[in-house]
Amino acid sequence: MAETPHLYLVDGSAYIFRAYHRLPPLTDPEGTPVGAVYGYTTMLWKLADDLHKADGPTHLAVILDKSSRSFRNEIYDKYKANRPPPPEDLVPQFPLIRDATRAFSLPCIEEPDVEADDMIASYAREAQRQGWNVTIVSSDKDLMQLVGEQDGARIDMLDTMKNARIYIEEVEEKFGVPPEKVGDVLALMGDSVDNIPGIFGVGPKTASRLIAEHGGLTAALDAAEGMKKSKLKERLLEYRADAELSRVLVTLREDCGLPVSLDDMKLDQVPSEPLAAFLGKHGFSSLLKRLEAGNGSPSRTTDLDPAKRDTAGAPANAAGNRQPLPDFPAVDRSTYECVQTLDRLEAWAERAQAARLVAVDTETSSLDCMQCDLVGISLALGANDACYIPLGHGGSDMFAEKPVQIDKAAALKALAPLLANDAVLKVFHNGKYDLNVLARNGVAVSPVDDTMIISFDLDAGRQLDGIGGGHGMDELAERHLGHTCLTFKELCGTGRKAIPFGEVPLDKATEYAAEDADVTWRLYQQLKPRLATEGGTKIYERVDRPLVPVVAQMERHGIKVDRARLARLSEEFAGETARLEKEIHAIAGTEFTVGSPKQLGEVLFVTLGYKGGKKGKSGQYSTDQSVLERLSGEGAPIAAKILEWRQLAKLKSTYTDALQEAINPQTGRVHTSYSLVGAQTGRLSSTDPNLQNIPIRTEIGRQIREAFVAEEGHVLLAADYSQIELRLAAHMADVPSLKEAFAQGEDIHARTAIEMFGEVNRDTRGRAKTINFAILYGISRWGLGGRLGVEADEAQAMIDTYFQRFPGIQKYIVRTLEEVRERGYSETLFGRKTWFPRIGSKNQAERQGSERAAINAPIQGTSADIIKRAMVRMMPALQEAGLGHVRMLLQVHDELVFELPEADVAAASAVIERVMAGAAEPAVSLDVPLGVDIGTGTSWGAAH
Repeated sequence: MAETPHLYLVDGSAYIFRAYHRLPPLTDPEGTPVGAVYGYTTMLWKLADDLHKADGPTHLAVILDKSSRSFRNEIYDKYKANRPPPPEDLVPQFPLIRDATRAFSLPCIEEPDVEADDMIASYAREAQRQGWNVTIVSSDKDLMQLVGEQDGARIDMLDTMKNARIYIEEVEEKFGVPPEKVGDVLALMGDSVDNIPGIFGVGPKTASRLIAEHGGLTAALDAAEGMKKSKLKERLLEYRADAELSRVLVTLREDCGLPVSLDDMKLDQVPSEPLAAFLGKHGFSSLLKRLEAGNGSPSRTTDLDPAKRDTAGAPANAAGNRQPLPDFPAVDRSTYECVQTLDRLEAWAERAQAARLVAVDTETSSLDCMQCDLVGISLALGANDACYIPLGHGGSDMFAEKPVQIDKAAALKALAPLLANDAVLKVFHNGKYDLNVLARNGVAVSPVDDTMIISFDLDAGRQLDGIGGGHGMDELAERHLGHTCLTFKELCGTGRKAIPFGEVPLDKATEYAAEDADVTWRLYQQLKPRLATEGGTKIYERVDRPLVPVVAQMERHGIKVDRARLARLSEEFAGETARLEKEIHAIAGTEFTVGSPKQLGEVLFVTLGYKGGKKGKSGQYSTDQSVLERLSGEGAPIAAKILEWRQLAKLKSTYTDALQEAINPQTGRVHTSYSLVGAQTGRLSSTDPNLQNIPIRTEIGRQIREAFVAEEGHVLLAADYSQIELRLAAHMADVPSLKEAFAQGEDIHARTAIEMFGEVNRDTRGRAKTINFAILYGISRWGLGGRLGVEADEAQAMIDTYFQRFPGIQKYIVRTLEEVRERGYSETLFGRKTWFPRIGSKNQAERQGSERAAINAPIQGTSADIIKRAMVRMMPALQEAGLGHVRMLLQVHDELVFELPEADVAAASAVIERVMAGAAEPAVSLDVPLGVDIGTGTSWGAAH
């Protein structure tokens, strides 16, 4: 059977502007600007190199805009009136770009007074009518109206910037409506770039909701009369004519004349001769060398087959995935601009608007994003195309001479439209910090990509070529770019002689700050395409990326603590530790510093003569918790006292003392910092202060939680997943008896006790509970024996019995370890990978540690993914229910903590429980229900 033709239509105009802003200015041997030409040529080369034989194309053409006018200007004279003229040095490159296209022996189609989008639409529909499949190489939202299938012929899109396919599902995810309704949504929301009016004040979400609810634009506008009085109703009625005009403007023409026949677009091998001549003429020597070498010439192979656009990814080397160095020019800090006038800042903002992608970084006076001052902002639009905008330089001395810099308020006002523009992607590294700094300065930022999160979603746990497995910018620059960044210490020094960043001379500050934005831009270009090819798109786009602004907002909310209560607890803990010290000294028969491991080791194993002491490389006896627990179990009274002393001392220093110091003087609240890359399995971690290690089940832990309180008239609501890891284990290991128990709401530990010991009492239920959780962490016979206080052989018999009663658990463990040994990583139900490079280590301790972690990682990671999905969905759901004033404050393991008026508890509880219980869906359908326990009170402790 003959191959179905597959036509690729390249939106060449989008390529041109991307290419122009991607590279610094370049000239050819004749002095003609060719930066955009070179960028366009490399992008076209890459496209040709990336297209898959099995997926086509059989035919290909590049479509360009020939003029700036079309029939739309006759309908609406303000159409595209806001667009600035093309940059002066880009104009002479337009004809050269057409020459570049023809050098590839590709049709280059353009028609006067016809927009490229209309030409693309006309060719796409004609090809579809003839039974061809069509792929539009573009990310233009207007073209998404064409996506779909007719009589078996399919039109989809290929976004080369994101290395992703766009079909009906992706369009519906973006707009909330099918492709044929996208024009209705666009008509309501308008488009500031093309100056399409839409309806004033109606944004994308409202537009999508209206069209989804009413089925179309006319119906949505007609429904306005029957709406309750509101701003939305007024606007729908007042601006109806604008919406109807906009619908005409966004409608693509599908009946344009076709100057080149479809058959003439047949794609054959790229002849090297015209391409070589073009490359040589314009001095593109690196591309010419690749062409002459033969193995670098454009081919037709790729991994962008739609059927595998978001697969789990091919097996990869767990020992490292250092990418080939990208084809970027070396970092040249001398090219960076220090922006000191409003005119230059506006020029950069205008370029960023046109580029549609800008890397952003902030410089501040400290690492505390809730108290620091904003010192400056850096932007990058390409390699070596970066700037620094100083805003707070000159030192703290009021008499110090301050350098020339833009007024902070004026600069932020100029940048705010860019940073809030939904059509321009802002790329950060650890963007949560920058979002908080900018939010405190009154600037909202959206949409956001984050190279730190992308790196984590690709390489969590990996050991990478000896450079380290972290996700900091400096490490990633070394690993992926072969570049060593300037360090903060180099500029500001250390110790007493250290200076704040605001006192760094502007030339040095520009090199440092603009480099951060430049490197972020480069990392994005290097890492983002890997998400699609390595199966990371799903976890990044559906779990982690949307979480960044949610967590940033939680950090800004903070939580109130009762300083007086904390002070009383500190006094009580100090008295208790003093009492325990006296008792420890009495048992030891001598006074010593209890907190000194060296002195304690001497007391335990020399003075008191306990057996089993082991010295480390330092020559000191080990006195860690496991040693003390062993001695306590063997009947050493001093060991139990020391363990109690350590816990109290740690809680005093870590919480009751530290929390008082952590109260923000401006807000009166404590603002913890969450890391999205701190835990290998994907769990959030908390620092400054750490609120996730407060003991849960002890009386002391409860007392500390009592100090976290609600504002007057409000309560705290704690919503906690009930035994979520056991529920997930029942699903993932497919254990019928456990699934049945959860479905019927049984006590799972009692059920396990019956299966294991034949009866339920306090002792057997307690043992069953320990076993249930321990097995999921891959515990050894010795580990379980230690927890239950039995011999290793008896513990092994319990493990054997457990696997006999629940064989699915044992199969899950075996299967998981086999997969990790083969692939190098485990995977959650949502596709999150965790790498285990030491799973095959010859060192038994390393190997067994990796095996234990690998058994639990898919379960704990899936649990983390689920609560993250709940967090992302929570505020939109509360807002929809009229509860937008409810604040989400904390995430601690499987628990979310909210602050809200007491009168809203019932309504909010229903929404919170519904969102958390359904957080896995529709991506994952679980065989067990997710139970959610909710409690409220004036304090966190009272809410449990």
